Amino acid sequence: MVLEMLKDNIIKVKERIAQVCLRVGRKPEEITILAVTKGRNAEEIKEVISCGIEEIGENRVQEALLKFDDKRHAISDKPKLHMVGHLQTNKVKEAVKIFDLIQSVDSLHLAQEIDKQAAKIKKVQDCLIEVKTSPEATKFGIEPDTVIDLIKEIQALKNIRIQGLMTIAPVVDNSEQARPYFRRLREILHAVNDKRCAISHMHILSMGMSADFEVAIEEGSTMIRIGRAIFEG
Repeated sequence: MVLEMLKDNIIKVKERIAQVCLRVGRKPEEITILAVTKGRNAEEIKEVISCGIEEIGENRVQEALLKFDDKRHAISDKPKLHMVGHLQTNKVKEAVKIFDLIQSVDSLHLAQEIDKQAAKIKKVQDCLIEVKTSPEATKFGIEPDTVIDLIKEIQALKNIRIQGLMTIAPVVDNSEQARPYFRRLREILHAVNDKRCAISHMHILSMGMSADFEVAIEEGSTMIRIGRAIFEG
């Protein structure tokens, strides 16, 4: 019963993606669906993977370790794993061992620690810069006008690779109200690429969740982080 519900929910999400892509002249395959599995158990995650979801997002390092760590993991078919929650520097050592992409780099200090720990295991850690496009005090991320300077500083680090940007829009009554925050992130990414601030072209815009992903896709999102729409419908 749970598997059928998940299958149905994922189909509905993909149909919504296809509809918005048709509307704005994009291709559905340009959009990566990241299933956010905070609080979800191993069986639910296995079923989501069996439905064709290849990328999983976790908010907490310790919870991810319980599910995916090589020595004690509950998920045998490990997908590409993303850290989407706030990352503390004292959790970086474990984070670089398990996550393929860390989406929440929000300071040079954190980037330096990621670089240090990644170097110890001979890994180049892929990351996104989290940008605080929202005025909400509770949101993490760097200020929009500091993105280019931070990227330039991170370029000197050999074991961290910035692939793009991430943001979390504020909770709003109407998803259309989230549009300015997504548009701002797209504009920042274009400015970074136009000024060639990064060693390589940045291509990931991680923005949009269950309540607002259609607007995010309209504004250029390449990766949507979906929890409720997959697990609850």
